[in-house]
Amino acid sequence: MPPYQGGGDMIRRVTFEKTTFADIPGRFEAGTPHIAGAYGLSAAIDYVSNIGMDAIAAHEQELLRYATGRLQEINSLRLIGTADNKAGIVSFELDGVHAHDIGTILDREGIAVRVGHHCAQPLMDRFNIAGTVRASFGLYTNEADIDALVASLGAVREIFN
Repeated sequence: MPPYQGGGDMIRRVTFEKTTFADIPGRFEAGTPHIAGAYGLSAAIDYVSNIGMDAIAAHEQELLRYATGRLQEINSLRLIGTADNKAGIVSFELDGVHAHDIGTILDREGIAVRVGHHCAQPLMDRFNIAGTVRASFGLYTNEADIDALVASLGAVREIFN
């Protein structure tokens, strides 16, 4: 099988007449390996291992509880997906405001969310949902981030009233 790309260390010899490729797997490993990426991945694994996945999951669940409570304070906001056992993600709609408009305003406020159908358009069509805003919580998220989201949603509501 011929290699799909060219680069250093995947060729044994090159002449004007022909190229002799290295043996497998070398012929498919063109160029310099992504050493910095491998080192970064190793450091990230060490970092997460030192904190512990259970501690990270507990942190995300606490943020989910906090965010759910704060978002429920907003009139005309409807949470989508209210299962008791779920990941640190909230999806929601704000009556009368398209998800893309919300996302644009939140982006201007420095708040990163995803908006749209989230690869679930048939399900959203079934429930007559035009699109949702999805906020995800992780290791670096804190309650102040959620408070900023809620405050910015208040600004969205003011713009569209």
